[in-house]
Amino acid sequence: MAELLRSLQDSQLVARFQRRCGLFPAPDEGPHENCAGPAEGAARGLAQLPAANGKGGRGPANGLRRLAAPQAYVQKYIVKNYFYYYLFRFSAALGQEVFYITFLPFTHWNIDPYLSRRLVIIWVLVMYIGQVAKDILKWPRPLSPPVVKLEKRVIDEYGMPSTHAMAATVISFTLLISTMDRYQYPFALGLLMAVVFSTLVCLSRLYTGMHTVLDVLGGILATAVLIILTYPAWTLIDRLDSASPLFPVCVIVVPFLLCYHYPVSDCYSPTRADTTTILAAGAGVTLGFWVNHFFQLASAPTESLPVARDIPPLTTGMLVLGLTKFTVGIVLILLVRQLVQNLSLQVLYSWFKVVTRNKEARRRLEIEVPYKFVTYTSVGLCATTFVPMLHRFLGLL
Repeated sequence: MAELLRSLQDSQLVARFQRRCGLFPAPDEGPHENCAGPAEGAARGLAQLPAANGKGGRGPANGLRRLAAPQAYVQKYIVKNYFYYYLFRFSAALGQEVFYITFLPFTHWNIDPYLSRRLVIIWVLVMYIGQVAKDILKWPRPLSPPVVKLEKRVIDEYGMPSTHAMAATVISFTLLISTMDRYQYPFALGLLMAVVFSTLVCLSRLYTGMHTVLDVLGGILATAVLIILTYPAWTLIDRLDSASPLFPVCVIVVPFLLCYHYPVSDCYSPTRADTTTILAAGAGVTLGFWVNHFFQLASAPTESLPVARDIPPLTTGMLVLGLTKFTVGIVLILLVRQLVQNLSLQVLYSWFKVVTRNKEARRRLEIEVPYKFVTYTSVGLCATTFVPMLHRFLGLL
């Protein structure tokens, strides 16, 4: 068993997969140093980015002297099979923010708010556990060389488990389980789509050189266990839009504290920021459903239907209406995100007396977590409350 685990964690296995798919390092590329993970970066003497003063850091109160890890190096590479290249680069995007901020709101506005709420809550739970597990286990990403790494932003994060694999698995199979008794469709077709979607995202993590096979399998297994353990409580989760006036306090305070007390890394990586984004979006969505319920702004989505209904055929009118609602909603979300982000950063910079042009200041705990949390809580609230109100005002419902 130990030998099998070592082979699944071997970077050479990932490199061989890349070569089979037509991805090769440039011929003039020699050995180099790169931060293949915070643990390796610390071992190679990379400068540490302490947390905020009082949270593991010893820098000055304004944090201006703290250094981030050197920018990771990304190899030059040669693509000999562009079908696999574009397929897996696109598949990798299905596990990133651009997918979450489009697919989840689209589900709410055009398909079923009930499914949207359940997807978001289960996704947030699984992703938080996956993100925290990375910084507890501290397993490095595949070594480069021999692996070619195609992504730069998350290259300094730890590897185990693959949260892309977790996100793809939880979204596809939560959607499958939640629609089985709600809509009439061939179960085999739904299962096939869930398997294909999650498989493509998982294979993309090997192709882009971001994870080993063991990282991906660990993410899938952890998600399967979490789905099985939480499934009996899904009905209770569906009722989290309680009319209690204290409910919004819990929705905001608990996720914020989880973000603020996130495990401290050896060197800076975007893991804490991404976790804050995820928890904040979930808090905003849940808060939005509570607002809709408490103020009776919209009818509550039904938790179950007496008879599974047919999926309506896609017509030109439905397609145009759906794209119009989606466009209106995304524009409003992007405007809210930009406005709240700029405003929250200005307030925090002024409060902590930080130079506005100092981009490194955004990485300080007392700045990064509050501005990310406020921004994406506003995005979630906007998507579930204000966008439907705008749709109703424009006659799009």
